[in-house]
Amino acid sequence: MLKKRKIAIIGLGHVGTHCAYALALSGLVDELVFVDNKEAKLRSEVQDIRDAISNCPHTVSVHSANYEDLADVDIIVNAIGKIELLATPNHDRLDEMNFTIPQVTDYVPKVIAGGFNGLWINITNPCDVVTGQIARLSGLPRNHVFGTGTGLDTARLKNILYQQTGVAHNSISGCMMGEHGNSIMIPWSQISFGGQPLADLAKKDSRFVFDNDAVKKQAVANAWVTVDGKGCTEYGICTTLCRLVAAILHDEKAIIPVSTLLDGEYGEHGVFVGVPAVIGADGVEQIIEYDLPEDEKAAFHACCDDVRENMKLHPMILQ
Repeated sequence: MLKKRKIAIIGLGHVGTHCAYALALSGLVDELVFVDNKEAKLRSEVQDIRDAISNCPHTVSVHSANYEDLADVDIIVNAIGKIELLATPNHDRLDEMNFTIPQVTDYVPKVIAGGFNGLWINITNPCDVVTGQIARLSGLPRNHVFGTGTGLDTARLKNILYQQTGVAHNSISGCMMGEHGNSIMIPWSQISFGGQPLADLAKKDSRFVFDNDAVKKQAVANAWVTVDGKGCTEYGICTTLCRLVAAILHDEKAIIPVSTLLDGEYGEHGVFVGVPAVIGADGVEQIIEYDLPEDEKAAFHACCDDVRENMKLHPMILQ
């Protein structure tokens, strides 16, 4: 008998429910498990997705569960958050920390006590800090716990590059790295279009000449364009999650930026930040190390230092 592909989503706010719906539509999963402390909300979301299944491309089983009931789940998605904390005037994902850190600190041991031993993807902000907290609390293998990190930021970057050049998103190679936050950096030396380095194209075509600082500011600001108008982000992050799930379940060995633990890569240790990685059935199977020029190395190290400082902001964060 074939094993069903089973994913649990913990936290059914705007992000969690959009991720669930995207997974139901994608054809990637056979079973969705919802976990949330708000029982009425939990019942409603289970029923709403069930009502949609008859018009989806394939049948998906949908039900609720407790934290201790996730032993046979392939992937857990942590989407616990308090989205109104993100929509603050100062535009800082750290504002969510006082809610998200206590939440994951409380429930992760319950999940592990129930026998879960799969992969864990974190979406919740501050992404790098929360991912690290889940990893340390769970005790799972290093490559089995990671966050969406700079994956969504990379999608925003590619959209900006597409808007100026007209080159399709999937023909643009490159990513954003470091903190999923205001100190994020762009390794411009690694960006290429159809295999041609950006630096070479810029010598021949003005479309490929960018104001580097302006692009970074716009990539960061575009997140808040979304949040300011409707109080949250939904579609970008749920497609980022689906891309990771596809890479895992199809064992693609796809290179995707994620927030993962560095243990010597890029000269950094003990910190979760966004870097390009090979994603397959065993999670983060390899971290890709770019040969960065000195200025980009310095920017990346500054990101790592910022995440370390963020880890000091809440007394419950494990070091």
